[in-house]
Amino acid sequence: MTFFTDMLSGPMGELLPIIGAGILGLMLIAITAVMMMNRPEDPLDKLRKSEAAAKASKQGQHQQRLRGSKNDKLDKYAGFLEPQDEKQLSEMRKKLMQAGYRDRDAVRYFHFAQFALGVGGLVLGVLYYVLFKSGGETSTTQVVLYILGPGGVGYMAPKYWVTKRQQQRQEEITDGFPDSLDMMLVCVEAGQSLDQAIIRVSNEIRSSFPALADEYLMVSQQIKAGRDKAGVLNEMADRCGVQDISSFVTVLVQSQTFGTSIADALRVYASEMRDKRVMRAEEKANKLPTKMTLATMMFTVPPLLIILVGPSVLGIMDLAAMSQ
Repeated sequence: MTFFTDMLSGPMGELLPIIGAGILGLMLIAITAVMMMNRPEDPLDKLRKSEAAAKASKQGQHQQRLRGSKNDKLDKYAGFLEPQDEKQLSEMRKKLMQAGYRDRDAVRYFHFAQFALGVGGLVLGVLYYVLFKSGGETSTTQVVLYILGPGGVGYMAPKYWVTKRQQQRQEEITDGFPDSLDMMLVCVEAGQSLDQAIIRVSNEIRSSFPALADEYLMVSQQIKAGRDKAGVLNEMADRCGVQDISSFVTVLVQSQTFGTSIADALRVYASEMRDKRVMRAEEKANKLPTKMTLATMMFTVPPLLIILVGPSVLGIMDLAAMSQ
């Protein structure tokens, strides 16, 4: 009781309504989440699921395994864990796929991570403020930052992680793509078909560029399954999100459509990719002096000034001391 009396009589008493509102908001969020998770299933949804299950059973289990299916346990949380707008859902799924998360429930896992980390950050912010900052003098802005700051960081952390993974994966694919084209050209000129060349290239570059090797392997498996080659290649371009891959897919599709030699197309495009890689390296090299200017000034100029000006300053100080 003494702790609560001191808290009400001190600076904490003025901020108690804000903290109470925050705790009440967390409780309402938790209650809403529990109610949405335990709400009864719509009869129309049950009917649609039964019709879909009957149709899937007629098509056969083997075909169903090839197509894959979402997690049925997460279907009742779809309205809470997925965007209702089809455009936003498609963009989010595409971004996660470009980051390497190909699971059909990746969007649901992503939004669940955002919700869980956001609520967890709010709870940690409230506990940190109550335990360590409630006894001192803090402004309303500081209280809001202490409480809402960790929640905002937790909510944005999954998005930041996915964006970084997407950029790293695209850089890896961009770096390994010219070498893969050279290998593919050698395989095609040696007499192998394009499908066999893709499989061989996938095996050869796996140790150096695993992301690109996975994409090639997925293309070869889909072609073996009987899918249209143009559609498979276009899906590969969407999964990678790299302009060089999209241009390469366009070259292959046009070569197949007009009946031109694939080896000639690969030779020309591989040469262009090598030149483009050299240009990217030269661009990075030209940017390096500009990036090093600030570091050079911070770590070189102060020691140089100390070495050059230091003895003079010491001499002046000695003269001033002697004159006194």
